[in-house]
Amino acid sequence: MTLAEPNPGRPNSGLAIRYPRRSLKRAERAFRCSPFRLELLGDMRSHSIAIRQVCGQGGLKSGYSRRALAELQAENEMMWLIALGMLRREVDGQGLTDSFRLTPMGRQVWQALYALSPAQYHPTLVDHLYNTWCRWVRLPSWWQG
Repeated sequence: MTLAEPNPGRPNSGLAIRYPRRSLKRAERAFRCSPFRLELLGDMRSHSIAIRQVCGQGGLKSGYSRRALAELQAENEMMWLIALGMLRREVDGQGLTDSFRLTPMGRQVWQALYALSPAQYHPTLVDHLYNTWCRWVRLPSWWQG
């Protein structure tokens, strides 16, 4: 991770963070393989989203998930995206909450995925297999690049 010049398209954006390309690709693949829709990341850019908004029929109605998810399933998927650096837990005065927000890496992933066509966005079998392998093995960060 390195710092880059300010983003000319976003005034007052400060310095942008450059993440390793492999890390960004892994995060993009993980999100494409997840049961979530891009609308979730889009809304997380401006405010936090509670886990209750993502699971069950509410997740379908809001366009956040592709299928109705149990709360535990949604939590596990979110925790994987946290492990990859895309999301973070929201914190209040009492400690951690059940809400999630995008990290700077998550914003970069959203920008990359938003630009894809539906055919490019759809994960392949190889994407699913690689994502499953990464979740199962969970190599140390220094090994994965």
